[in-house]
Amino acid sequence: MKAIRIDSFGGPEVLKLQGSLPVPEIGTRQVLINVHSVSINPVDTYIRSGQYARLPTLPYTPGNDCSGVIEHVGAEVNKFKPGDRVYSLRTITGSYSTHAVCDVEYVNNLPDCLPFNEGACLGTTYYTAYRALILVGKAKPGQLVLVHGASGGVGTACLQLCKQMGIRAVGTAGTPDGEKAALTSGADTVVNHRQDKYVDTLKELSSANGGFDIILENAAHVNLATDLDLVANKGVVIVVGSKGMNSIEMVPRKLMAKECSVTGILFWNISPDELVQSHAAILAGVKIGVLKPVISNLFELGEAGKAHEQLMSGKGAAGQIVLVP
Repeated sequence: MKAIRIDSFGGPEVLKLQGSLPVPEIGTRQVLINVHSVSINPVDTYIRSGQYARLPTLPYTPGNDCSGVIEHVGAEVNKFKPGDRVYSLRTITGSYSTHAVCDVEYVNNLPDCLPFNEGACLGTTYYTAYRALILVGKAKPGQLVLVHGASGGVGTACLQLCKQMGIRAVGTAGTPDGEKAALTSGADTVVNHRQDKYVDTLKELSSANGGFDIILENAAHVNLATDLDLVANKGVVIVVGSKGMNSIEMVPRKLMAKECSVTGILFWNISPDELVQSHAAILAGVKIGVLKPVISNLFELGEAGKAHEQLMSGKGAAGQIVLVP
């Protein structure tokens, strides 16, 4: 098989394509996926650079999200059979490869209505969005939600979930393409965060509601202090993304005055019950055509370094980046 291997942490140049590698063995409750598409997530770049709390043992193959066809199943696997179309949100051996071993719990059926490239993007982003918005935020129809970074993977997933549930959504984006992607995904209004006084615009948009009931924060390292001015009384700010380990200044009394809360979620901490509920909800949304990942660019597997460079640049972000082995 072929796979991207990383022998040392560093920049995108450490992503090296290797061929003629042995296909890994599977355990009794694992499956082997013949990978057709791979989704790249920001966390992949953090781990690759060595700037992450949980680092793998070197050498390793990066990635968790992929889609493809089941090639082999373990002796205790009853849910899948060889030939099934599936997607995975966590792998044992890495997804930047032609083959990936996955624990069966983290694999779900991929309906025929969704191509492999889009199916690869259902994992981290959609499960993070569903867990944040529905399981943690307890979002309800008619509420007003602000999605920061609305053109990225988690952002577009949140907007599509809002549209499905009848939740009013305002998004922020930094480019015309990003604004278009957010509107297409279900945002009622999109505000360009690069414009002067964009926070004032957000306040105006939420004034009739007394602020935003839920804020999905993809860039807490920039926006968190301001979010306390935008959130409604009894509202919640849910941090789903933040770059680096830099600190920010906040005014704690704002939390007291509004009796609001700030919480964070990490994809890796999803519980077995949450996983089962997320599997069912996301599969249902895909089948009715409401949940459909937005793809910004495609790269060949050997171009993983270029793909990481584009993701890190943040320029023109409008959807997810996919590798095709």
